Amino acid sequence: MMTRPQQGRPNRLTRPSIAIAAAVAVTAGVVAAAPDAKTAAPAGPKLSLIAASKSVTLDSWKDDPGVYLDLGTYLTSEKGAFELKVTRKSYKDPVVAKQIIRNGKKTTTKTLPAGLVKDFAGLPGFMTVNVADAAGKSVLKKSESFCPNNASGRVRPDAPANSKYPQSCPANPFTLGSVWGVENGWAANTFAGYYSAPVQLPAGKYTAKVSVTKKYRDLFGIANKPQSVKVVVRERSWEEGEGVSASTAPSSAKSAAKSAHGAHAGHGAAADPAPSAHDAHAGHGAPARTDAPAAATTGAGPTFNVGHGPYPPAPPALPWALKKQAAEKQAAGKDASGAQGFSAARVGDRAGQTDGSRQAPGVQPNAKRPTGKATVPNVPKPDLRSLPAYGITVSDGYEDVPGKDYLAFSANVWNAGPAKLVVDGFRSPGKKLMDAYQYFYDAKGKQVGYTPTGTMEWDPRPGHEHWHFTDFASYRLLKADKKETVRSGKEAFCLANTDAVDYTVKNANWHPSNTDLSTACGQENSISVREVLDVGSGDTYTQDLPGQSFDITNLPNGTYYIQVLANPENRLKETNHKNNSALRKVVLGGKKGARTVKVPAHHLVNAN
Repeated sequence: MMTRPQQGRPNRLTRPSIAIAAAVAVTAGVVAAAPDAKTAAPAGPKLSLIAASKSVTLDSWKDDPGVYLDLGTYLTSEKGAFELKVTRKSYKDPVVAKQIIRNGKKTTTKTLPAGLVKDFAGLPGFMTVNVADAAGKSVLKKSESFCPNNASGRVRPDAPANSKYPQSCPANPFTLGSVWGVENGWAANTFAGYYSAPVQLPAGKYTAKVSVTKKYRDLFGIANKPQSVKVVVRERSWEEGEGVSASTAPSSAKSAAKSAHGAHAGHGAAADPAPSAHDAHAGHGAPARTDAPAAATTGAGPTFNVGHGPYPPAPPALPWALKKQAAEKQAAGKDASGAQGFSAARVGDRAGQTDGSRQAPGVQPNAKRPTGKATVPNVPKPDLRSLPAYGITVSDGYEDVPGKDYLAFSANVWNAGPAKLVVDGFRSPGKKLMDAYQYFYDAKGKQVGYTPTGTMEWDPRPGHEHWHFTDFASYRLLKADKKETVRSGKEAFCLANTDAVDYTVKNANWHPSNTDLSTACGQENSISVREVLDVGSGDTYTQDLPGQSFDITNLPNGTYYIQVLANPENRLKETNHKNNSALRKVVLGGKKGARTVKVPAHHLVNAN
């Protein structure tokens, strides 16, 4: 996937929850042009490029120069939804993208050109942005990818109140299938969000010309109608008395802005990460959890770092339109509390505006533990599968465990369905463990059975601090002959839907709940907890967590395999127990205190 290097520490791998990005309700009055006269519009919805505003103000910070070109341009879809199904048969096969065109009861499929889409981040090279200075001289030209699931909103009041499509494009390197779409009567932000790199533009005035590239205009019948946006770049500083921030922004607004600015540091990684609990030395005394929150979202991508990591949940980013309104209101002296206070009164997921500020709460367990005879009925069950390990790195034990070497990694277990995994934990008064039960449901969603399935335990370590279901997965380091040499001590997990692994499987839930880990897995004083892994989603534990590593101090150099094994004791009932293991090859080298690791590509997936 995507990593953000840190000096002196192993690369930290952030993971996505399924939280939606900021939404912008595009105002009426935008008229779409007809497709190019020379291009016959193909069957499908009518797509148009629009600009929500004629001008934007972008900030460049003295301590971290760079401007993110969130220009407020959108792709609208009328006369039907714009839908793409993106899949790969296996990691040996390339990604294939198909457009799904629905016309009443008739559905047709159009396969996009081979090689056009290479991953699940969106349509590559979809947009071209040309920036000219005040004198009209071109100073920047760049292309941007487009994720149709980006921050979106309705363009007309009679459009569907809610979009049926998933929220953001998946970033897990081992994603198998995704669905992208712009709902009928909606518009999606063309800014590439966390996939976009900053550009260097000095403070000043510019004009940005945004257009859809010709290959996509021809492919989807989009009008050749570039949008021009006036851009003001202002330099800002966090030091009191310097730049615009000191004179115009109250401290609360500066704090909110700095948090939002940190979002661009790299796929949601904290802008100024504090030392994190080292992956391996569970029980060796990790540093206390930092009070600094994870970075806010960019406004066009998912919230990162909201649970299985050492940082508290990220605050939501404000939609661009709301930020603009807040700034205007503040400048007029009408909002004494600053942009942050204004946003708190205005944001929220509701009809036509899904800005991601409402984090999904954990689903509720049954009112009481089940009674009667336990039964495992003949109904659909989950199918747990493991993804190959990734985010693999080596490090020493730092000052906490001097003289040690560790191999750290990120791992994901996902549910291929066709039924969701539901596990409730119930605590008897005074007991340290909860009794866990797996529930089963018929086709109508009625609970028709249950079975005891182990226990849940409270994990007090920084980066966890919630109830873990025991024996959900196991991590093992195998020698070249595939025989076990080291086993990780971690086998207990808080279940949550952190990654969209394959939303094309039967009964996949494109809008899972239980994505906000601050509530999904309970508190220390909880009497009961419900943990859910929905169909199509997986649960990633990143390399920066206690237990996510192997002690390799005394292992010889050579070839090994990291095994991620779901449901190792087969306590959970599922449709298939033969597909629970995934292996990732690694080659250890170096010497004690300076070990190295090489991670060969896994078939066509070249992500460490």
